[in-house]
Amino acid sequence: MVTPSTPRLVVAAPSSGSGKTTVATGLMAAFAARGLAVSAHKVGPDYIDPGYHSLATGRPGRNLDAYLCGPDLIAPLFLHGARGCDLAVVEGVMGLYDGAAGEGELASTAQVAKLLRAPVVLVVDASAQSRSVAALVHGFVSWDPLVRVGGVILNKVGSERHEELLREALDSVGVPVLGVLRRAPSVSTPARHLGLVPAAERRAAALDAVAEMAALVARGCDLPALERLARAAGPLPAGSAPWSPEPPAHDRPSRSPGRPGPRVAVAGGPAFTFSYAEHTELLAAAGAEIVTFDPLRDGRLPDGTAGLVVGGGFPEVYAAELSANEPLREAVARLAASGAPVAAECAGLLYLCRELDGQPMCGVLDAGARMTERLTLGYRDAVAVGDSVLAGAGTRMRGHEFHRTVVEPGAGAAPAWGVRGPERRVEGFVQRGVHASYLHTHWASEPGVARRFVERCRTS
Repeated sequence: MVTPSTPRLVVAAPSSGSGKTTVATGLMAAFAARGLAVSAHKVGPDYIDPGYHSLATGRPGRNLDAYLCGPDLIAPLFLHGARGCDLAVVEGVMGLYDGAAGEGELASTAQVAKLLRAPVVLVVDASAQSRSVAALVHGFVSWDPLVRVGGVILNKVGSERHEELLREALDSVGVPVLGVLRRAPSVSTPARHLGLVPAAERRAAALDAVAEMAALVARGCDLPALERLARAAGPLPAGSAPWSPEPPAHDRPSRSPGRPGPRVAVAGGPAFTFSYAEHTELLAAAGAEIVTFDPLRDGRLPDGTAGLVVGGGFPEVYAAELSANEPLREAVARLAASGAPVAAECAGLLYLCRELDGQPMCGVLDAGARMTERLTLGYRDAVAVGDSVLAGAGTRMRGHEFHRTVVEPGAGAAPAWGVRGPERRVEGFVQRGVHASYLHTHWASEPGVARRFVERCRTS
């Protein structure tokens, strides 16, 4: 049973590329190997790292994003994910104090650590420094006195002499060195245009990589000291309770005994790996029967599909294979033409287009998609332009964009969102029962979207 004193650590770094993912994933796997039930969390909107966390712990990796969900939901979402666990490891995002652009500390690792009252372990890439490491660590420790840096893990240390110099320099800072990791080029994960290759696309190799991370961390880190630090986390704010996907009593659907709810097909497999665990939990709590399918392998939608959810991922990598599965593309088009609810985010939007890089897709939307060299990245504030299967007109949500594609629309669809980001614009498509958009949203911030979607599945 989870309690407000759940042991927990936040793994942070001065900047991206310091080794947070290696250390955090290795810690999760190493603690799990010691017989602990470990809860894995990731600060920010990243979908890829939680896939590796899940392999390390055997539990869903979960996100803690104070921009998408709001600061007040961080502790409840943490407690929900940590239910039944002995210890939690939270991997940070970017540098410790980096957050949403122009929003101060909002959505930073530091803010999440403070909201969780969790000690921070700072992972420092020491490959090109010796005595300067003391100034670096001192700066991060003293910048915000409410952030408790409980220890340092030195990464990419070259030799015993290098380690001695680093330890001597850090003696004056008063922050314990809890681990020293030697340079290990074999412990790496392949990357491409949007970051690491998701674990679901390379499961066997990913399992091997996680095992190597665990071995590296177990050899180089003081696991008992790290566990003691986790157990020294402060109590969560009074009144903190686990988030629940269950709707309020007055919004709970009526269910006929012995009669299943509407069947919602959720795309999965290597091409569609981006989803938050809370989304399917919310759909199920709203009364849906969830069935997953793989658009690369399955030639038809699950029998009795009443609604379809296609999340994010990498359809551009699998465009030829998705296109070759013509029976499924036709089934998706028929379902959408029937008016059934369809919710698609980013990769799902591309899949519903007429074509992607010249490869035929489902043709639900009169739009063509193609890869570009330009990265679109950032948080967005959005408002629903009109009514859809997900939201009523005027519904406000926050989202995140992360893609290197563009969609060139034809006619026949209304926009889904009015968006405030680098500029004000409309975005996405609403067409009959279809809601398709580049925005990744976290439904825990607005649980009504899941209930609305399931109700439309029930009545369409």
